[in-house]
This record gives sequence, C-alpha cells and structure tokens, in this order.
Amino acid sequence: MAAQELVVDDEKIKRAVQSGIPLTITTFTLPHEIEVYVEQVLTIFLRQVDQEKLKDYVVYCVQELAVNAKKANTKRVYFIERGLDLTNPEDYKLGMNTFKEDTLNNIGHYLQLQKDKGLYIKLIFQVRKNIIYIEIRNNIAITKTELVRIHDKLARSRQYDNLEDALSQVLDDSEGAGLGLVILVLMLKKMGLDEECFDVMGTETETVARLIIPLDKTRLENLSDLSKTIVDNVNSLPQFPENIVMVQKMINDPKSEMADIARQISMDPALTADLLKIVNSAQYMLAKKVDNISEAVKLVGMRGIKNLLYSYGTQKILGGDTNEKKFLWDHCYKVAFYAYNLAKNFKKDHNLLDDVYVGGILHDMGKIIFANVHPDLLDKIRAFCAEKGMPPSTFEDLSTGLNHAEIGGMVAEKWNFPEQLIHAIQYHHDPLSAAPEERDLIFTVYLANMLCEYENGNVAYDQFEPQVLESFSITSKKQADGLLERFSAGFKKESQNAV
Repeated sequence: MAAQELVVDDEKIKRAVQSGIPLTITTFTLPHEIEVYVEQVLTIFLRQVDQEKLKDYVVYCVQELAVNAKKANTKRVYFIERGLDLTNPEDYKLGMNTFKEDTLNNIGHYLQLQKDKGLYIKLIFQVRKNIIYIEIRNNIAITKTELVRIHDKLARSRQYDNLEDALSQVLDDSEGAGLGLVILVLMLKKMGLDEECFDVMGTETETVARLIIPLDKTRLENLSDLSKTIVDNVNSLPQFPENIVMVQKMINDPKSEMADIARQISMDPALTADLLKIVNSAQYMLAKKVDNISEAVKLVGMRGIKNLLYSYGTQKILGGDTNEKKFLWDHCYKVAFYAYNLAKNFKKDHNLLDDVYVGGILHDMGKIIFANVHPDLLDKIRAFCAEKGMPPSTFEDLSTGLNHAEIGGMVAEKWNFPEQLIHAIQYHHDPLSAAPEERDLIFTVYLANMLCEYENGNVAYDQFEPQVLESFSITSKKQADGLLERFSAGFKKESQNAV
C-alpha cells in the first residue's frame, strides 16, 4: 500500500488479514495526513481480528515508533551535512549537542534531504500464525551506540508502573528524553503484554522496531474448533477414489515395475483418457503426442504420475460445477502454471517441477472444500457456533477464507497426501514457517499465488515476502512485472490451445 494512496481500502485490508499478507505503508516525511491514514488502516485491521479494543494503545505505539524512525533519518542527514561521523563518539556528542535545536528550527530542509536520499519509514502490519506482527522499518543501519541507548531506555522504562512515576524522574533531554518509550512500555502493560513482545534490532541496511501481539485466545480456540468441526463433517465428501489409491500404493511399493503401474491405470478407461490428456498438455512440453499410458509413465516418471493422481483425484471429488468452484479452480490452474515456470526458470531440481505444479493446483483446497459444503452442513455449523456462544463473525471469517490453508491441510492429511504436499497447502500464505528442506516447494507455490493476486490488483509489490523474492533473485518491481508479463502470456496461450 503506497503512502500516497490515502483512500482506505476496507476489502484490501480484509483480504490481507484472511491471507496473512502484510499490509505496508511507506512514507519519507510522515506528514499528518499519513498519521491519520495509518490510524484508519489500523482500526479496520484490528477490527478484522476482533482486537479493536486495543486500538488506542496500538495506534500510540505505532505512531511513537514511526516518529522515532523519522528522527533517526533526520539525524543521518544532519550528521552528513555537518560532516560528522555517527560512529565516532566525539562527533556523536558534538552533533547531538545541536541536533534538536537545529533541526526543529529548519525541519522542512532536513525532511527534504531525507526524501532526496530515499530514507523511508515503512510500516508493516501482518497476521501470521495467530499473532499480529507490527514492524516499523527505516532504511538506515542503527549504530551500536544508538542500540545500547535504546535498550537502556527500555530497561529503565520497565521499572515504572504509571506515567506519574516516569515524569517525576529526570530524563536525558538530548534525544527526546525517552519519554515516548516509557509510555510505549506502559501501553504494552495495559494490553497485558510483557517486554518480550517488543524489540528494536538492526540489519546491515535497516533498523527494525517490532511489536508482537498474540490474538485473543478465545477467538483462536473458536476458529480452531470450527475448522475441526468442518473437517470432521466433511464425511459428505467421499474418501479418496479407490482406483487412484491402488495406483498410489503401487507407486510407493519399491517392488512395483513401471509396466505394472501402467497396466493398473489402463484398467480404468476414464482415468487413462484423463491422464493422457493432462500428460499431453503444455505442462509437460513433450516433443510428441503420447498415445498410451506406458509411454506416459516412462516420460513423466513415477513422481510425476503420483502427483498427477493427487490433483486429478481431488478435482474428481471436489468438482467444478458451480461458478464459484470454477473460478477457484481456474485460479489454481494459473497458480500451478506460474509455479511450474518459476521452478523451471529459477530452480535446478527437476523433481520440484512436478511437486510445485500439484502444489499450485491444490493450494486453495480449503476454499474449494468450503464451496462444496452442503447447505444442511452450513446450518449445522451455524448451530454449532450458536451453541458454543461464538460470535457470528467467526463463521463469516471462515466462509470468506480465514483458516482455509489449515482446513485444506487437514483434509489433505485425512486423504493421506504426502507430507510435503500437505505443507504446501498449509503454508502457502505463511512460507517462512516451512521447514528448510521444503522451502523451495512452498516458496514457489507462495510466489506463484502472490503473482496471480498481484496480476488481479489484490496485492501490491511491497506486500511480497522479501525473503521469498530474494530466493528467486527478484530485486525490483520492474523485474517482477516482466516475469508476470511472460507467465501471463504463456498461460493465455496454453488456455487457448486447450480449448
């Protein structure tokens, strides 16, 4: 979310909360209209997670940290202009003697210098794994001296139980006295949070202040109970197709020969026809058309056939006979195509191609399952909410997609999907929670999904997870736009050929 877009988009905030996508606001000078905008965004953001009662406390903390980040940027340009070295103790003392007075008397000049040098203040709000993460970042490296001073102020702040005690103390005046941090710590206490929930840290290029706020325990238990109830009641969905389970068992048996697997598939004419159609699609980019399943198994390989059966079986069960389901499956096919091309262009592991394709097709299984839920079951779920005293918003959250990754993962587990595929479904909105050995798969599915959402205008480039972009060596919006243009044209071409 760019700083100049001052119209608050309720739907965008809601989607970000449901999908665990970070909301970002970037500014160079933090004018008053941005502060007002930040408060409006936080109000809607906290309302979406039933934490609106924390609004005043959170808004204060965020604005205090944003102002501190702006001051840190001002300090950088002030020291540069005066030819002083921040890391030199004598220069630091000399500069800080006049910093406050000089910058207050000519603040417009220094704010313009910050903007000219591209020194930003970036605010990030995200819900991930039942925790609210709030970060205020500015693109300067904090010095050891500054970090020590901040942690010292925080340590002193924790001794105060109220503002009167803090005000009665003599506070150092050179850098804002630390009073703001004292109030921030008191705000955290009022929210029932301890010192572990706030930290300031530095990287080579940024200073990061982070607030961590666990979601309301009752709400989390309600969502978890409701998700489990839905999965337990998905008995109306059949078990995974027996003919496919049989082939999968054979594939998992080291004694099985490819010819035996091909023979087993060939015994089911409908399965054979459908698999040949998929194998001959643009996904596998075969040099010639394959007419029999034995050749298909040889060319695609055991892993490819196994993955293909998971996606085929799921689609057979969940179908696509309504407009809502057709829309969801169309999105999944596009994500699969983008994921396959990301792996092909950026990763060296051939096995990954099959895994990311099926991961892409099945990543939104939780949403599709909800679209399949029979109206009678929806009535039972509503009754369950009422019986447990859950607010109606809990059901509405699930029906609009909240927890869909968890629900999809639970059903995939119920259907005995392999672990890496279960995790691709569970973590496609939370890639950093993936185990290191599964990150290539989950990062690829995550990025493919985000590219599709970006293409549809649902997310902005700065909402992408930086660590995932880095793993694909994507360093700019221009590069992402070029990649998306190529993938979009390729998918359109494949879709036309498939008609």
